[in-house]
Amino acid sequence: MEIINGFNLKNIRGDILGGITAAVVALPLALAFGNAALGPGGAIYGLYGAVVVGFLAALFGGTPAQVSGPTGPMSVTVAGVVAGLAAVGVPRDLSAGQILPLVMAAVVIGGLLQILFGILKLGKYITLVPYSVVSGFMSGIGVIIIALQIGPLLGISTRGGVVESLSTVFSNFQPNGAAIGVAIMTLGIVFLTPRKISQWVPSPLLALLIVTPLSILIFGDGALDRIGEIPRGVPSLSFPSFNQYFPIIFKAGLVLAVLGAIDSLLTSLVADNISQTRHNSDRELIGQGIGNAIAGLFSGLPGAGATMRTVINVKSGGSTPISGMVHSIVLLIVLVGAGPLAEQIPTALLAGILIKVGLDIIDWGFLRRAHKLSLKTAVVMYGVLLMTVFWDLIWAVLVGVFIANMLTIDSITETQLEGMDQDNPLSNEQSKNLLPSDEKALLDRCSGEVMLFRLKGPLSFGAAKGITERMMLVRNYKILILDITDVPRLGVTATLAIEDMMQEAKNNSRKAFVAGANAKVKERLSKFGVDGIIETRKEALEAALNELA
Repeated sequence: MEIINGFNLKNIRGDILGGITAAVVALPLALAFGNAALGPGGAIYGLYGAVVVGFLAALFGGTPAQVSGPTGPMSVTVAGVVAGLAAVGVPRDLSAGQILPLVMAAVVIGGLLQILFGILKLGKYITLVPYSVVSGFMSGIGVIIIALQIGPLLGISTRGGVVESLSTVFSNFQPNGAAIGVAIMTLGIVFLTPRKISQWVPSPLLALLIVTPLSILIFGDGALDRIGEIPRGVPSLSFPSFNQYFPIIFKAGLVLAVLGAIDSLLTSLVADNISQTRHNSDRELIGQGIGNAIAGLFSGLPGAGATMRTVINVKSGGSTPISGMVHSIVLLIVLVGAGPLAEQIPTALLAGILIKVGLDIIDWGFLRRAHKLSLKTAVVMYGVLLMTVFWDLIWAVLVGVFIANMLTIDSITETQLEGMDQDNPLSNEQSKNLLPSDEKALLDRCSGEVMLFRLKGPLSFGAAKGITERMMLVRNYKILILDITDVPRLGVTATLAIEDMMQEAKNNSRKAFVAGANAKVKERLSKFGVDGIIETRKEALEAALNELA
């Protein structure tokens, strides 16, 4: 494997500055995502993931300027893993020591599956997910993040998914005034910080630096839930647990692999646009997979390409994998030296930061105008959004892709069948005028005894229905000429429909020709045993005239 991918020491100054800036942005987000994914005591594992995934994904990945680490979709998925394991009796509390090894087993499996995706060169297919599905899914993730943070924002302890979390808030509605105060200060900073200031000090970090000491001065130690004790030093190697919960763990790993791949490759496209480069999708999947698999061995939250951190890195001068590696080294230094300070961060502050993240993830522009662009697109997008929030992340994407592709095939089929006259193809003057004058003269000499049936464009299985519906027209003519001059490729189902049409002509004692097939189409027709293939439409018309003579 080529490890050195896009390294350029000539830009070392820009890469160091970009990496430091990205680390400043990543620090509060990593802590917030860790807390959101694993609950109280989980913040440090978000930071572990940012260090390990960020370094290895940059080193082995295929997007030079990309910065990786815990993201919204990945943290929501891990929270779902925790909820799923809790439903079968595994204690949620990290201090019990049972849930973390199981979650990390899913992270390792997810990383290994991503490596497999890259080896199998599946990267190009993952980026083919329709935008309506991606938009609905990402907006759903944003809604989930916001819904899960309402409880911590109010100082109410919650667990589980969206419905369970909101039910707990409403049934135990006893807001903590101190938590609300911290949340209001945090939201005020992250939303109202002037751009001139946030360009130098990102608003989430500014909230950490301002609100944390204020919360200690104003509310003291006991009035608020805080991150709590953080293990000292670098993360230690610990092997995950694969036991009787393996089916749940494997499914969770598959979800992490797929969503992480989609998240990373979409960010890679963003990085390409702003850095004027071109990423290697399969290598990026391998790099992300290595990062996540190793992160699971060091109790790190899984990660993916992080859009905001990547954009900030590029804007700050980062352009090679060195910047992503510097970002991780800076976070590691913070991890080793600033643990005691991070212990005092209120969870309500992290909830305020995540509310802003959730709102940023929601695709507001597309939500507002999807129904104006296309009703079908709007239905797919809103459907995926609702399935993501209230059902299942992976099924939301799979069902959305299936429905979107079916609608696309239906639209393509309509285009493929345009111009196919329902009663008498090319019998009217307008249709005849589409032919060159010499071919038009030949068709006129056939005295209406020839059915010239023209197909256009690449024919998928959707076009087979239209071909089959017109099969009975053959009986009205003595000779069938099936013109596929403008067909670059044939699907199997469409080929079978053509075979049936030719056979229908023979069954009714009609002569049938196929004209204009290119080499690839001709080869496929020959494999299906279709005969009567003639090189050009003109030669087919001449052959038909000879048959009528």
